[in-house]
Amino acid sequence: MHDLPQQLANGLILGALYGLVAIGYTMVYGIVQLINFAHGEIVMVGGFGALTAYLALPGGTTLWLALPLMLIAGILVSTLTAVAAERFAYRPLRSAPRLAPLITAIGLSILLQQLVFSFYPDAKKARVFPKIPGDPFSLGSITIQRSDVFLIIAAPLCMLALGWFVTRTRSGRAMQATSQDPDTAKLMGIDTDRIIVMAFAIGAAFAAVAAVAYGLRSGQVDFRMGFLLGLKAFTAAVLGGIGNIYGAMLGGVALGLAESLATGYIQHLPGMHLFGGGAWKDVWAFVLLILVLLVRPQGLLGERVADRA
Repeated sequence: MHDLPQQLANGLILGALYGLVAIGYTMVYGIVQLINFAHGEIVMVGGFGALTAYLALPGGTTLWLALPLMLIAGILVSTLTAVAAERFAYRPLRSAPRLAPLITAIGLSILLQQLVFSFYPDAKKARVFPKIPGDPFSLGSITIQRSDVFLIIAAPLCMLALGWFVTRTRSGRAMQATSQDPDTAKLMGIDTDRIIVMAFAIGAAFAAVAAVAYGLRSGQVDFRMGFLLGLKAFTAAVLGGIGNIYGAMLGGVALGLAESLATGYIQHLPGMHLFGGGAWKDVWAFVLLILVLLVRPQGLLGERVADRA
């Protein structure tokens, strides 16, 4: 158990990454009741957008100077992609049965993967992403990589900023009204189309931040990176209570902790030596989801239908 603090730190950092992406799922679902399975690929294109900005900078540019430009480029690419998807793929299907936009989202996910694979230079293999140089930080028995510091700072700031925006601004209150009853919101003068586009754009911006954090942590971006990351983030959103901003981050942290602790300790339990290690971390993440939903189907912070009524 001497490495428990390190495992907890690893889980919190990984969970913050899942939470950032999960907020995008929960924003879109909260407004239009759509599970946007292409959101993982929005993360992916944001990562490639950030990498393109870095490669376009003059040689010798420090990463600290390049990082803001990479974030701007990643957010721009992710946001434009998400807004275009909403306008041309999802908006025409708003009145269609729910299965139609769901299938469209899966098709869009495959399309974005193949576009990057086919047209981005050397995308058939993982592209090297810059990492923050320097030795890791040590806090007692805990070691934190410098590239993780960006994620540790960005995740709570993004969550708190979005919480303030939704509860304190006119556009945020319009989002809440549209989420509760879009028809009545439209009768009250709210431009629901603009609110829906805003939800997609905010979720995409958070996806781009997560993509940069992922690239800094792993040192690479890949055209397939969005699939599993998006699936984990969707799991985190459901775990925390889909439609709840803070629940998305809480679900991400719970999922990250479950993966980290399962990877480190499951194989040491009696009779469980075959079910531990990194190969089983995804399995235990979904086991956690199933157990939580059996006890609390609405998620950790989700609202029950009876409460809503």
